[in-house]
Amino acid sequence: MMGRPDGKKLKHTDPMYQVAVHAMPRRSDAMNAITLDIPYEPIREYVRAKKKEGIAMSNMTVILAGLVRLTAEYPAINRFVVNKRVYSREKITVSMVVAGYKKNDGTANEGTMSKITFEPTDTIFQMNERIEKYIAENRVGDTSSERLIHAVTRIPGSIRLIANLARFADKHNLLPRSVIDASPFHASMLFTNLASIRTNHIFHHIYDFGTTSMSFAAGNPRYVPRQKNGEVVFEHCIPIGMMMDDRIVSGHYFAESFHRLKQLYANPEIMEQGLPAPIPDPEL
Repeated sequence: MMGRPDGKKLKHTDPMYQVAVHAMPRRSDAMNAITLDIPYEPIREYVRAKKKEGIAMSNMTVILAGLVRLTAEYPAINRFVVNKRVYSREKITVSMVVAGYKKNDGTANEGTMSKITFEPTDTIFQMNERIEKYIAENRVGDTSSERLIHAVTRIPGSIRLIANLARFADKHNLLPRSVIDASPFHASMLFTNLASIRTNHIFHHIYDFGTTSMSFAAGNPRYVPRQKNGEVVFEHCIPIGMMMDDRIVSGHYFAESFHRLKQLYANPEIMEQGLPAPIPDPEL
């Protein structure tokens, strides 16, 4: 069995997860869902403060930056399962949908999905630059993901054959790095901001094909009832629907990471300082 170009096999995972990958061989077997209601005001105030400093930043950037920073601090959520084996991903990559754009010939495209790569030591400002560059490139089109899709669909009747070959190659660690790097199905997470099209949050599926173990879909802000000082108050929140592969880490680890995520969103200034060095997967 060859090694994978996008991750390292974990040899000493908890016995429970060694059983889980056989009891739930497909990612769709192991999907858990949760809604994270993130207080809106701290994010909005942070974006406004940065604007006064001359730094253009969106709410979406802060939300995505929090997810990237979380993955850097809790590297075990960056694992994936292929062919009943658990791997630790080497990079933090996000597949993200970019809303419609106009092609070079003037025709319209409803949207595109490609992949953006972050460093675990990135500050929120570096992440902001990467996101802005990614969006600008995807609005023009002709990304590596689009070129890969176009190459597949040019040959009549080839889609099923190529899809089956790709599944086989991926399962047996034979998929070339160039394909993995271009594929939006091989990423740490899928992220979509449905609020940009005025839609409520959803629980976006995570694909059986590829290696994506988490999806996050942010939706329209809403008011959520909270108990405060013995009274029920309504807090303005951004709902995020999350789907996760239950086979990669324990529920306790996920819960601990979600608690940290809320801290990051309550104080985005934390992300202005990058991690001094990447944190390795605890099982490596």
